[in-house]
Amino acid sequence: MANFLARIELLDYFVITLNLLLLFSAKKILALFQEDTTNPNFHLKVQTFRALNLLIILSYGYSNIYYFNTESGTGIKLVSIWVIIYLSYLIKQIFAYWVLKKYGKLRDINDEKKSTETYTSRLLNLLISVAIFVIALISIVNVLEFNSLLQAGGVIGIIGVFLALTQNAWAPDIISGLIFLNNRMLEEGDVIEFDDNGSIIGVVFKTKMFHTEILNLVNNHRIMLKNSRLREFTIHNLSKFASAKGLREKLSFKISYDVTPEQVRKMFKEAESQIKTEIINPSPNDFSFEIAILETGDHAIEWGVYYYTKEVKSLIKLRQAIRECILKTAEASKISLATPITYVRAKES
Repeated sequence: MANFLARIELLDYFVITLNLLLLFSAKKILALFQEDTTNPNFHLKVQTFRALNLLIILSYGYSNIYYFNTESGTGIKLVSIWVIIYLSYLIKQIFAYWVLKKYGKLRDINDEKKSTETYTSRLLNLLISVAIFVIALISIVNVLEFNSLLQAGGVIGIIGVFLALTQNAWAPDIISGLIFLNNRMLEEGDVIEFDDNGSIIGVVFKTKMFHTEILNLVNNHRIMLKNSRLREFTIHNLSKFASAKGLREKLSFKISYDVTPEQVRKMFKEAESQIKTEIINPSPNDFSFEIAILETGDHAIEWGVYYYTKEVKSLIKLRQAIRECILKTAEASKISLATPITYVRAKES
């Protein structure tokens, strides 16, 4: 042990101390370039930086203290590679934060102001990542002393072949993500509806490079979909309504032929007044029912109730409350909402 301590020089103390400081303060450093520190990806980044610092300490300690090799040996090359990877990753995080702040869009997501990515910010991030990767790769090739064109070309060629063979796994998702950001028809914070073996209504939580995270409004859990998979659906963006009144919603009810249209309209108008005072308080002036007959079926008349709302994030609760209110009003008016069964008796010859 005394021999090992005697080998430690001032430079060794500096390198080890610096990496220890970076290791323990990695969370605070990355928090400067991250808005959401509760995201699991943030903790993964912190652990990655700490792992790189630990690898630098171990590689440097083994090469310069344990093995006591001051020449440009394998240990020094390994330390240099870890340092290049560390600096490249850190620079990438800094540039990503700067691009998001400058070219991103500030949106209100779940009552929080967040900078969301746009087509420009995603494209710039992609170009910067490629540039940093190329510079880091060239630096690593030089550190490994692949000086000849054949050796350097072999290393780069292997990486190129790997990317070409795996392009079907990552290229469609990146392109689909860029398309979403470019046409602005699917932005973070929007409420969308699509059919994936059942109708799903959710809020677009995050559009990332390879996938999109959606918060399911019915079950209150997150859904992760590949960008290329999401493009295959017919997506209804409920937040992009064309009318100034808001989203035009429809609820349908089947009522017997025995009930006159005047009774049905009176019942819906009573429900509308009750909804304005009890559910939507204070009630907007433009909230009113549009009542129409949708279909005259064999057993009942299908009535449609149309209304406008701008609270698309509360759409599920609003539908449930309106249905319950109409049910109570129908019971008070002695109107059944159950579809009757009709029996037709043939005439006797």
